[in-house]
Amino acid sequence: MDTRTLCLGVLNRGDASGYEIKKSFEEGPLAHIHEASFGAIYPALTRLSDEGMVDCHEYAQDKRPDKKVYSLTEKGRSALEDALHAAPAPDKVRSDFLFMLFFAQLLPVERLAALIDARIAWYDEILERMTSCEELPKRPAGERFVHGFGLTIYRAARDYLIKNRAALLAECRGADQSAAE
Repeated sequence: MDTRTLCLGVLNRGDASGYEIKKSFEEGPLAHIHEASFGAIYPALTRLSDEGMVDCHEYAQDKRPDKKVYSLTEKGRSALEDALHAAPAPDKVRSDFLFMLFFAQLLPVERLAALIDARIAWYDEILERMTSCEELPKRPAGERFVHGFGLTIYRAARDYLIKNRAALLAECRGADQSAAE
């Protein structure tokens, strides 16, 4: 999904500044779905504004530059709907953690155990935050559905790590001992 469409999607939920759009991808409802950098968001907003898909209103702030708040126009809403009718690209998992586990046999077993334990704790934290979301019942059906899908994926990943941790560590420990001999 291109950054322009991502911005239109966020603005469909309500007016937002570039900073607020970025926050949607860092800790908001889209944090686990997509990424968007300031370096991509602001040029996209400029193009969307030039094309009449968003309106931009500036608000004066004390001792700070004016705040630009963007809102979706009918043309922008139509472009978003058109984009939603296109076939989605296949999902891709990009994970430094999985890259490191791919080469688990090259890591000391203690480091490997610490990596897995830290990731389990991270999943626990994410799952706690996601299950305590009080405003979820007020959200549209699609947001609730994606939230449930995310919970399912994170629970399954956490459970897999817990179930298979010992076997991976044992196999890597055995490889360490064979290499030492």
